[in-house]
Parts: sequence; C-alpha cells; structure tokens
Amino acid sequence: MTAAVSDPVTAIGRVRFSIVAMLFAVTIVNYADRATIAIAGPVLSRDLGLSAVQMGFVFSAFGWSYVIGQIPGGWLLDRFGSKSVYFVSIFTWSLFTLLQGAVGLFAATSAVYALFALRFLVGFAESPSFPANARIVAAWFPANERGTASAIFNSAQYFATVLFAPIMGWITVSLGWPYVFYFMGLIGVLVSVIWLWVIYAPNQHPRIGRAELDYIERGGALVNMDAAKGQEAAPNRGMQQPFKWDYLRQLVSNRMMLGIYLGQYCINTLTFFFITWFPVYLVQQRGMSILNAGMVASIPAICGFLGGVLGGVISDFILRRGWSLTVARKTPIVAGMLLSTSMVICNYVDAQWLVVVIIAFAFFGKGIGALGWAVISDTCPREIAGLSGGLFNMFGNISSITTPIIIGYIIQGTGSFNGALVFVGANALVAVFSYLVVVGEIKRMQLSPAA
Repeated sequence: MTAAVSDPVTAIGRVRFSIVAMLFAVTIVNYADRATIAIAGPVLSRDLGLSAVQMGFVFSAFGWSYVIGQIPGGWLLDRFGSKSVYFVSIFTWSLFTLLQGAVGLFAATSAVYALFALRFLVGFAESPSFPANARIVAAWFPANERGTASAIFNSAQYFATVLFAPIMGWITVSLGWPYVFYFMGLIGVLVSVIWLWVIYAPNQHPRIGRAELDYIERGGALVNMDAAKGQEAAPNRGMQQPFKWDYLRQLVSNRMMLGIYLGQYCINTLTFFFITWFPVYLVQQRGMSILNAGMVASIPAICGFLGGVLGGVISDFILRRGWSLTVARKTPIVAGMLLSTSMVICNYVDAQWLVVVIIAFAFFGKGIGALGWAVISDTCPREIAGLSGGLFNMFGNISSITTPIIIGYIIQGTGSFNGALVFVGANALVAVFSYLVVVGEIKRMQLSPAA
C-alpha cells in the first residue's frame, strides 16, 4: 500500500489565502458603498429634483477626492503600514456613507450640496484602499500567484453588485433610499473591526509557518514591507522611505508606467459607467423598474466577476508555462478589452433580454482584461510600493470624474444613452493601444540612485 502524496499547497501553508479573502470582502464593501448612489439614484434624483448633468456631478464627487487622495494615501501606507491605514480608511468611508442617508433632512438645494460633500469625503477616505490591496498582495504572494490574487480582489467590484444591488434595490423600494446608506454604512463599520483581527504583515502573522514564509519570499514577495520596529530584514532594508518629489518625477517620466496609467484610466471608464449610469440606463432607456434594474444589474456583474478571476488564472497559467511576464499580463488585457467593445451593439437591439446578454458578455471581457493591479504589483519600485500604487490609482480614477460628467452631458445633449455606450467602448480600444504600443516590456521599475 503506497503512502498518500501530500498536497504541496497544504504542506507549504494557506495563510496567504485568508489574506486575499479579506481583501476580497473589504473590496466588496468598498464598491457597494460606491454603488449606493447609483441604485438609489433614480428615486433620489426625483425627490431632490436633480437633472442629468447635476446627477453626473454628484456621481463624480467621489472621484474628485479619490484622485486627490491617491498620492497622500500611498505615502501614508509607506509611512505607517497597510493594516492601520486601511482600518482608518474602512471605518471613515463607512461613517460618511451612513451619513448620506440623512441628506433628505435638508432643503432641496442644501441637500444637493450635502450629498456632494459626503460623496467627496467618501472618496477621500477610500483613496488608500486599492494601493493597499496591491501593496498587501506584493507582500504576501509570489509572482506566479500574484495575477490570480490581484484578480480576486479586483473582481470583488462585480461581486459587490451581485450581492448588494438586489438588496439595495429592495431596500429602496420597501424602506426608502436613505436606508440604503444606513445599511451599507453599518456593514462597513463591522468589516473595519474584523479587518484588525485578520490582517498582518507576513513576517508578523501569528499563524504563518516558516515553509510558507520562505515560499512566498523566494517567489519575490516583499515580506518585510511593513516590518515592525527591530524586525527590518537586511534584504528589504530601507523599505519605508520618506516622501521625495523625485520619486514622482521618475514614475511619470517612465514610458512603461505612463502606458500602464493610460490603460488603467480607460479600463476604469468601463467600471465607472457600470457603477454610476448603468442602473439609470436600465430604468430610463430600457424601461425597467428600479427593483428589476437592481436584479438585472447583477447578471453582468456575475459575468464580470467570473471574467475577472479567469483573467488572473489565465495570466498566471501563461507565466507558469514559461512565457514572459509581458506576454502573460498583456494577453488577457488586450483580449478582454476587445471583447468589452461589444457593448456598442446594444444601440442596435430593442429586446431587454438581449441588451442584458450583450452587456454581460462585454463585462465578462472587461473582467478578463482588468489586470492593472497585478501589473502594478509586478512593476512598482520596491521602496515606494504604496506611493507607486497611489499614483497608478490616481491616473486610473480620473475616469471616476470624467466618465459620469461626460455621459451626463451626452445624455442631456442627445436624449439617449447611445453615444455614452460608444464613448465607453472607445475607451476599451484606447486601453488596447496603450498596452500594445506604449507599455513595452513589463518589469519591475528600478529607482535611480539620484533619488
């Protein structure tokens, strides 16, 4: 009788999977809080008397502060570590989400300003979140697992819609739109407490074994990124750097980084169409009820989630088969973005079910191509992983400002969403161009000694 062969993953350890599971859960709450305004938007805009352009600016309030906060947020992560900064971020954005439910207590004009201000504060509070996700993945996962880990937390943006859009739609119809914000705010506060129990740096985790720590470190994980006092290891000495303007100069003058930034801006344009105007599109142009729109929005979200996980798995599979990091990351991105342009076909069909099928297919492609966070984990300079992720997210989320406003003007000017779908599809093509022509070889950027 032969002895059973042990599972090598089990033998190494699985603690790193609990870390990415927590990132997935937090990112679900993150995107659900962003989407509250989209689900509640049709009733909220009617109650407060908002035009399409005014709603576009309210949608964009999050983006202004989110972009402004990226560089400070990245610096805070490098200075104080991911665990503590992320906890404050989760708790604070959840509090501001909860307070949005009370804007109806103000007079109409004041309510609009209050809503804009609270959305602005939510954006600023959330600004460290995705740089922290990338930073934690870079610390916990070897290169050949990093694409899948990044895809898992990034795909949570779709799962957030799957899980919470039907719930928020039901709450809006049954209890009123303020309770959407109360509900999501309280969930976020609870998650912030759980975060403190689960997240540690690899070299500080109470349950990690030496085999797993050695495995992820040999694979290129930056395990000492958030070293505690007295624990800074020689290979990563100098990880926590003071802020220098020359770091920013080097990042924005690097062609590879600029191409990645442009690609992320375009990919995020698709994301922000989905979490802002898409439910409104279903109600206003396709004649669905708010409750049905909340339910239907979960279908493309499921496809986006599946595509997101699949994109990471495909990328890591290509890498393990011996292809270069450049081929492994670019192939799913380019293929996925090309698939996502299919959303423009919705302009030429009338059946509601067919529109949902096409959008679902497009967001499956978008999910496959949304590997920007894996790319930035692969390319960020070791000394400034937080700052690098923050700058990447700043460029990417400029689209959170421009997308809702541009679409608002398109709708108001044409009376239709047709031009909006063309605009979003065109951004997918620009993302393809950026990765094929601008980015070049994908590799870790080295800071100049002059810095």
